[in-house]
Amino acid sequence: MKPDYARAFRIIRAAFGLKQSELTARMAISVSQLSLIEAGKRNATPKIVKALAKATKIPVELVELLAAGREEGGGKPGRDMAKSAQILLALLVPDTRTTSTRVRDAG
Repeated sequence: MKPDYARAFRIIRAAFGLKQSELTARMAISVSQLSLIEAGKRNATPKIVKALAKATKIPVELVELLAAGREEGGGKPGRDMAKSAQILLALLVPDTRTTSTRVRDAG
């Protein structure tokens, strides 16, 4: 199953409480383009996914985790999703090291 970036973009925008116009201003894409991505009518390119991550200061891996679906046949999450989840956990679990060190170690 291919990633559902439409869902990921909607979730991230809602989590930050941003209007489409506010997010697109940070990403340097048009509101129309974001609207089509969120509606699932246009694919999010890797460049646009990176722009979203940069605009919201979240790891690209978190965007990918939010977009990840289950593999065909309802199997277990794929290896990429597991790696993304590991990075997310590294961000969420308190530790004596800095967040950037934990993310680098998890990757």
